[in-house]
Amino acid sequence: MTHHPASAGPAAQPEFAGGLDLAALPEAGFGFPGPLRDRLVAAVLDGSKTATTGVAAAYEHEGEALPEPGQRSVVVDSDGRPVAVIEITEVRVVPLREVDLAHALDEGEGDESVAAWRRGHEDFWHGPEMRAAMDDPQFTVDDDTPVVLERFRLIADLRG
Repeated sequence: MTHHPASAGPAAQPEFAGGLDLAALPEAGFGFPGPLRDRLVAAVLDGSKTATTGVAAAYEHEGEALPEPGQRSVVVDSDGRPVAVIEITEVRVVPLREVDLAHALDEGEGDESVAAWRRGHEDFWHGPEMRAAMDDPQFTVDDDTPVVLERFRLIADLRG
């Protein structure tokens, strides 16, 4: 589903893993805590999720720069525990209408068409949690909404 912009602060637990200083890396939260995040994190960990999509306006709202290739972040589970480190390999900002099937498939959520992918993402983006996060009870997306398409690779599984 949707990658929620990384928090500005470091990962919750300053640790070292495989030479990585986790405290120096921003957090990556996929979706919001709960069943959706649990499914998305599991897909990252099993390798089926190698892409994610965010609304560009969410980065602006949070005062965060857009992600860039080479950036690493700590994936956190619904309890805020660091479970993985990912590295961004590609970032594109496109209008929502330009999301292609390859990207939808690489999100690893089981969508078999762009239309199915979009329905699920619009449900998320138009949902109460996203609207609250955007401080806009009417927040909506349309064909022209800029979205941030990220591709990433799993660098480390931190589950021990």
